[in-house]
Amino acid sequence: MKKKQLFLLHFAGGSIYSFEFLRSHYIDFEMVPVELPGRGKRVKEKLLTSYKEAINDIFSQITDKLNGEPFIIYGHSLGSSLGLGVTDLLEKNNTPPQCLIVSGNAGPGLIPSTKRSDLERTDFIAMLNELGGLPEELLQSDELLDFVIPILRADFEIVEEHFYAENIIVNAPIVAVMGNLEKYVDQINNWKKHTLSEFKPYVLKGHHFFIHNNVERLIEIFDTSFNDCASLKQ
Repeated sequence: MKKKQLFLLHFAGGSIYSFEFLRSHYIDFEMVPVELPGRGKRVKEKLLTSYKEAINDIFSQITDKLNGEPFIIYGHSLGSSLGLGVTDLLEKNNTPPQCLIVSGNAGPGLIPSTKRSDLERTDFIAMLNELGGLPEELLQSDELLDFVIPILRADFEIVEEHFYAENIIVNAPIVAVMGNLEKYVDQINNWKKHTLSEFKPYVLKGHHFFIHNNVERLIEIFDTSFNDCASLKQ
């Protein structure tokens, strides 16, 4: 029997393996992680630095994997920014998601004017540390850093093309989730202006990667959001 689907869009530097932490918990969805080129199973492919190219790439992956059941899009950080553009493409393709769930991101238009992708190596690593996204074993290995930093720079460059997303408004309901210690958490309602439908915010405890410490609550939000959005269509 085919399940409803949950498409997972990774954060900067992430891959299809970034949401493995969800698999150890019961979840009533077929989880379908997707990834950009240059990492994971697509490590030999050229990195993308264009927002438009990135959303087209993910759109193609999702449309290839649709099973005919209702589905939702979930993205964290970079994945949230891309999720908005991908949802727009899916709606134009007459294959709309039930809803869009975004986390670790207060929406387009709030990115600092400084190009973080161009920071010197030391400053770039310090910025990543501030976000809380670098494990200690990575910081201790120049070889691993040499591999990961180009991926992260490319992903940040995609995010910095935020002007492409600023004017996107989708029909799907948007559910936004942020950690209470995140920068811009007080502007989480910024997402509201990007939907013509319902909007619901959640603030959980934690920093940028609060998702790892709030797995059960996150799954509850997936289930509740799916059911609430389904009722809107009836």
